[in-house]
Amino acid sequence: MSVLKRLLGRTELPAGFGGRLDAQERVLAAAGTVDGGPLVATSLGLWLTEPDGGARRVGWHLLSKVTWQSGTLTVVEAAEREAVEGAVLIADRAPRRLRLTDPGRLPETVQGRVEASIRSRHHRTLPGGGAWFVQRKVPGRDGIVLQVRPDPGTDDAAVRQVAGSVAARITGRGVGPTERPAGEP
Repeated sequence: MSVLKRLLGRTELPAGFGGRLDAQERVLAAAGTVDGGPLVATSLGLWLTEPDGGARRVGWHLLSKVTWQSGTLTVVEAAEREAVEGAVLIADRAPRRLRLTDPGRLPETVQGRVEASIRSRHHRTLPGGGAWFVQRKVPGRDGIVLQVRPDPGTDDAAVRQVAGSVAARITGRGVGPTERPAGEP
């Protein structure tokens, strides 16, 4: 069966995968890491292996930056801080560097999916710094989410005020905080 799946362009889940895919979730690419945990790119996001051997999916819209260099995939995940009048304030987590043993199509699949989730992006200068305003498609959901990522040192009150006014100007779109499926952190 695996030969047929390869001929049809389908990827199987790697041995040791500690997650549980949704019924409609398709595997797009997979690769092993030097530390032994598999990475799996699906139609809904990137599954990262956790230290306990389990896995968790990060939606494409929550991957701020992904780079591929010298056999290492560096992933910067965004954390949703708070919802402000239809916008979601986010902050980047520390980069996670994953050295891949056999990358296959995983790096280009991940980079392509992250870029495809972005509908528009704009940087705006604000008191104390600025902020990125990014409209992104949320996998498995209709609509767009407006994410606002302040630069370090930017005035929080100014970010909230501008985020609210930008969100108010966006009409006819499903802008709002991300909903997670039951059981997902």
